[in-house]
Amino acid sequence: MKAAIVGIAGAALDAAEAALLRAAAPAGVILFARNILGRDQLAALVAELRDCLPADAVLMVDQEGGRVARLRPPDWRAHPAAAAIGRLYATDEAAGLRAAWLTGALIGLDCAAAGFDIVTAPVLDLGLPGAHAVIGDRAFGPDPVAVGALGAAMGRGLLEAGVQPVAKHTPGHGGARADSHLELPIVTGDITPALAPFRHNAHLPWAMTAHILYPELDATLPATLSPRIIGEIIRGRIGFDGVLVSDDLAMKALDGAPGALAGAALAAGCDLVLHCTGVLAETEAVLEACATLRPEAAARMARGRHAAATARRPLGAAALAAAMAAERERLLA
Repeated sequence: MKAAIVGIAGAALDAAEAALLRAAAPAGVILFARNILGRDQLAALVAELRDCLPADAVLMVDQEGGRVARLRPPDWRAHPAAAAIGRLYATDEAAGLRAAWLTGALIGLDCAAAGFDIVTAPVLDLGLPGAHAVIGDRAFGPDPVAVGALGAAMGRGLLEAGVQPVAKHTPGHGGARADSHLELPIVTGDITPALAPFRHNAHLPWAMTAHILYPELDATLPATLSPRIIGEIIRGRIGFDGVLVSDDLAMKALDGAPGALAGAALAAGCDLVLHCTGVLAETEAVLEACATLRPEAAARMARGRHAAATARRPLGAAALAAAMAAERERLLA
């Protein structure tokens, strides 16, 4: 498999996309709202993708809760933003942790039933005063201890539902005063507090890099492209040894052609790159630039599959899921 997870254009594969996926064999596909029109359509698309992709390839979705949700009512449950769970934790820690676990489990049940392997949550960035609203209520709050604990509870819920969580955006997006979708944010000063939630969740099977420049750590390269930050901070100080995937290489924080950025991120130490536009020419360039998945990356992906398989609990019965959703509603009321 190629060391890339890519997007597709629409709600069904066209012939050119299907041919590219078969020939280039990416490690996975990520789906967005443009790809998801309803339960039956998504089931058909997932079947198409599984038919084109390698057996060990993954299907990924952004389903954090709150405003970042690709599976939406009426076909799927609505889920609260992380900040609502953080506010509950601030008044009742046990209730907050329970709500975080329930949210992870309920999101995981929705996503596993829809055919996804990977959910890009929990967000472990700190919600800091004065930061750009791009994180905002996607964060559990400003306290590193609380964020770490709530992220771990949500991650455990996702795993127990049978999907693999992705801790993001390491080594910490929370202090950024710009949106990395639009420009390169710069975070200065001591990032030790921002690292704490990621250290607490270093056991999770996947993590996603931040497209952020940390001048005290690397004066020229953002984390996604920095061998020093990936090696010394993410793999070193944080101690993360799972699958490290880049954030979307098409975001405007990064400057360069898609293929060149893919090569640079992999050279810096990412196991996989993520490219989400679904523009066929860009996807072709990324896949052409990506080498075959490194053995250590393949081993990390295998460990992630094993983690989800062994953690999975029988939570999917309709009555149990409905009771879990009702309990969460009571906790957050």
